[in-house]
Amino acid sequence: MAFSTPAAFTTRPDLTGTFGMAASTHWTATGVAQSVLERGGNAFDAAVAAAFTLHVVEPHLNGPGGDLTAIIRPAGTPPRVLVGQGPAPAAASVAHFRSEGLDLVPGAGALAAAVPGAVDAWLLLLRDHGTWEPADALAYAIGYAREGHPVLRNVVTTIEGVSALFRDHWPTSAERWMPGGRIPRPGEIVTNPEYAAVLEEVATHAAAVAGTRVARIDAARVRWREILGRAAEELARTPHRHSDGRDHAGVLSRADVEAFSASWEHPTTATFRGRTIAKTGPWGQGPVLLQALKILEGFDDDRLDPSTELGAHTILEALGLAFADREAWYGEQLSSDDLAYMLSDAYAAERRALIGDRAALAPRPGRLPGRPAPTIRPLHRDGAELAAGVGEPTVPGARPSESGLETDARGVARGDTCHVDVVDRWGNIISATPSGGWLQSSPTLPGLGFCLGTRLQMTWLDETSPSALRPGARPRTTLTPTLVLEGDEPVMALGSPGGDQQDQWQLLFLLRVLVGGWSPQQAIDAPAFHTTAFPGSFWPRTGTPGGAAVEDRLGDDVIAGLERRGHAVTRAGAWALGRLSAVTRDPRTGLLGAAANPRGAQGYAVGR
Repeated sequence: MAFSTPAAFTTRPDLTGTFGMAASTHWTATGVAQSVLERGGNAFDAAVAAAFTLHVVEPHLNGPGGDLTAIIRPAGTPPRVLVGQGPAPAAASVAHFRSEGLDLVPGAGALAAAVPGAVDAWLLLLRDHGTWEPADALAYAIGYAREGHPVLRNVVTTIEGVSALFRDHWPTSAERWMPGGRIPRPGEIVTNPEYAAVLEEVATHAAAVAGTRVARIDAARVRWREILGRAAEELARTPHRHSDGRDHAGVLSRADVEAFSASWEHPTTATFRGRTIAKTGPWGQGPVLLQALKILEGFDDDRLDPSTELGAHTILEALGLAFADREAWYGEQLSSDDLAYMLSDAYAAERRALIGDRAALAPRPGRLPGRPAPTIRPLHRDGAELAAGVGEPTVPGARPSESGLETDARGVARGDTCHVDVVDRWGNIISATPSGGWLQSSPTLPGLGFCLGTRLQMTWLDETSPSALRPGARPRTTLTPTLVLEGDEPVMALGSPGGDQQDQWQLLFLLRVLVGGWSPQQAIDAPAFHTTAFPGSFWPRTGTPGGAAVEDRLGDDVIAGLERRGHAVTRAGAWALGRLSAVTRDPRTGLLGAAANPRGAQGYAVGR
């Protein structure tokens, strides 16, 4: 059986050129990245400038108080993982959270704040692989924050959803996002002078340092930590409303913030159909994609086609097995030997044999040599019995539709993430996924114009869990960019917002491109789906036995077939799932490419 043929029409062209390409979740950030390339900057300069711009134009999806992971490949050198995921504060222990009467880490409020890592990581990237000065890289974001930009409809919708929380409990957020008590209108020009002033202070401080560009960037990093540390400690120690409906003080301190430094790691890799796929380590969910690819590689092409009933069923089951392993084993403490075993051909064959004709209705983690049998917490179908509040964060929103908002069964729209990909004419390439620090995640830091992130909600208050809350340990993040290589040469950088769905949507993309021969834009436009048959990473950690969310465009026959096979299918709308973008590079010809997501009418790719 042949792989499905892609639709003749694409929502955007597959861009090609030889100079440089950029794609992201917001057209302004994409334009900024391309502007940097036009002014002589490289892909890493461009990504940094775009990232700080995303703080300003997509504040409901990421912020300076959040985190990021990126995979880069500087021309002529091996790939590297940029770790901008901060750890749990020194005082963040299971015992302390339990003493607050909590069974889960809240989804909103400073008690859930990990040490912010995004800004330090972007500056580290600029220092080690960029060419620009801090002031130049920050100028775009400063301009948009100081002079203004048209506010997105989804930003307005987010503010509307939490306006009562802001008015009643988070006055600094009300002042920042609802000045004079009024919510801005979509398209209205809005500013963030507080954040502009912070960036101006950092840039000015750096520029005054004599010596090398490296010294100036390091000075900017130190100044940033000083500014953030004081404000974060003051906010955290003041009790405020959290997503469990009660007031708590946080535990993040100035010392936590000032001690953090972003870092570099080697990627985790696996091969699939002759390509090498590079991801983060098991402190992120990146190996999920690698495990799913290894499981699927042993099937014939007709079982790898996401557009058919058999293919969709097989893919959903492979993902279910990979995510069961994530819940049972992933965490910062997973050994390299255990991870290598989980990515081995033998283990993939063992897991592949578990896929039958029917949907599995319970998670099935595998066994690791010399390790006790794993356990996974039982699935909660919804969070109503746990507590009232917000999740990833969650805000009241519309039912699933073409708006681009992901919703659950209660009609709650979940917050999301950002993504940016850049490739330049010299062969430098980056895939980066910044997130956290959403405007709705915690009260706005006074005088700074942004919020702390809440990544600790991904940890369990259970000391036996591999992803338990541990002081000084990184929470198991969902941020998961991807780099594809042929031999030693990068050919594609891609990624997507979407929490637990990020690697799932990327899997569909890779199967359609690498197996089906589709173009990147054809693969991005194609109908998407994902499994929800495991505990979610975000508060209140819900899941559905056999659950699958699908876009209606997958087709009535395919959807009915999945239901006959036992999948608990939720229709999400025609254009509701997936936020992918990608850039490509042909090392033989130097031809570059880019593609971007049409869903939500924000993502864009440019290049020449």
